[in-house]
Amino acid sequence: MARRIAQVPAPPGPFRPGFWRSPIRGPWLTSVFGLALLAGIPVLFVTGALSYAAYNPGLGLLNDQTPDKGLLGFYLFDWPTRPYWLYRLTQGVHVTLGVVLVPVLLAKLWSVIPKLFEWLPVRSAAHALERLSLLLLVGGVIFEFVTGILNIQLYYVFPGSFYTLHFYGAWVFIAAFVVHVGLKFGRMTRALRSRGLLAELRTDLAHTRPEPPDPDGLVPTAPAAPTMTRRGAVALAGAGSLVLLVVTAGQSIGGRLRGTALLAPHNRDPGGGPNGFQINKTAAAVGVSPEHVGPDWRLEVHGAVPALVFTREQLLAMRQRTALLPIACVEGWSTPDQHWSGLRLADLAAMAGLPDAASVLVESVQPPGPYSSVVLRGNQIRDPRSLLALRVNGADLSLDHGYPARIIVPANPGVNNTKWVHRLTFRT
Repeated sequence: MARRIAQVPAPPGPFRPGFWRSPIRGPWLTSVFGLALLAGIPVLFVTGALSYAAYNPGLGLLNDQTPDKGLLGFYLFDWPTRPYWLYRLTQGVHVTLGVVLVPVLLAKLWSVIPKLFEWLPVRSAAHALERLSLLLLVGGVIFEFVTGILNIQLYYVFPGSFYTLHFYGAWVFIAAFVVHVGLKFGRMTRALRSRGLLAELRTDLAHTRPEPPDPDGLVPTAPAAPTMTRRGAVALAGAGSLVLLVVTAGQSIGGRLRGTALLAPHNRDPGGGPNGFQINKTAAAVGVSPEHVGPDWRLEVHGAVPALVFTREQLLAMRQRTALLPIACVEGWSTPDQHWSGLRLADLAAMAGLPDAASVLVESVQPPGPYSSVVLRGNQIRDPRSLLALRVNGADLSLDHGYPARIIVPANPGVNNTKWVHRLTFRT
């Protein structure tokens, strides 16, 4: 039966052995791109895991909306508030590096595309397992990169929550990635040693030759004349990554580089004045109208004593504290540091009779939906820079920035700095 299956002719097109004819394909070029991904993908995974931890998933479903996560939802530590720019750094690296690696990923997939059309698709049980791992690897990496890029462009076309899909996709991909590295690491190192990098980068088109035949079938059996050198292929991928770095990194770095962030979906020039800095979603986009925060608005504070109710004027009459903090969002963008003023969460916890509160439930007037409520951890409450902010840069908050009151916590994902707050419930 095995012999008869092996004699089945390949269908026409990409399954034919002579279809892929580029003379620069081979283990060395594939390994160069693979080495770059081997350096970058673990950083992507770690910074993604840190982003997950920053949501404080142990505090419940309001923060972590991943169903049935089981052991995959572990995290190793409570997210800190110091340094205050921590989330800005980790998520900026995650998003920027993910975009920068796209040309390298495409080059790597191009270099191994003959393997994807290998005939026969399955030749044995062991071969079937290898093909399955390859399917999970390629499918996983494409899924993660595509959903990530769509998310940072605020293009929500997912058949469910991006947070959930990206979370499970990351675990599928990283499992396949680890298996693939374990299987191919020896071949990669041998391929890299087979040709000197500097010598290969000095080779011009006239002297470009195919690599020796390899057991993986990457080297074509009937190579065509070269139209590009391996140096050109590496330079093309590197130049693409450099261009994407230039037009992406500015949204996280800020300053004068913000104007270079051409791929950033947020307004690079949000206007002037004290409230002239970036926002994620406007009040109108989430269904908050001026009527929700009009003269009848009150802040409720619950804890160990009877509920306290304050008007905004009463809150402004209390001792105001200040903090210099940015807003950093999961899409990778961040604002410059802003001067916030308001009441310390620690002072509000003490007023509620729970100075050592373990958490606080923050509820918004925003209609019920994702992130209309959030839970903050005790270390976030006690940080002196954690505020119920009433003003920013010397002026009242604008409606889009959370008037009449919003949360601002150092190193906190922007989506958890809840706007339009109307109730705080401190808990033990």
